[in-house]
Amino acid sequence: MARIAGVNIPTQKRVVIALQYIHGIGPRLAKEVCEKAGIPEQRRVNQLTDAEVLQIRETIDRDYVVEGDLRRDVAMNIKRLMDLGCYRGLRHRRGLPVRGQRTHTNARTRKGKARPIAGKKKATA
Repeated sequence: MARIAGVNIPTQKRVVIALQYIHGIGPRLAKEVCEKAGIPEQRRVNQLTDAEVLQIRETIDRDYVVEGDLRRDVAMNIKRLMDLGCYRGLRHRRGLPVRGQRTHTNARTRKGKARPIAGKKKATA
């Protein structure tokens, strides 16, 4: 089991797919890392040598912000918006959608489970 950026990546998958298990690396960056490290995309993780794993690890550490650092940066950006008191910060603080989505009927993911309103009559058919 190869460990890169503090994440155990699956051994049976192709390198490009396995790298996407690291927070902050998607399909595009995974291909980019493979090109920089000089590893063919068809190669499986269990076929990699220790030198190649080290090459991938160094490439990611040198060129990309991933895992803990990325999560910390995102959290700090959200905290900054909340401290400023701007519109986006207020939406984060209230747990509502930030990017202009409608909330009248949807947004259950952000708002949580629907709470019943006291005294409201149920519609009868």
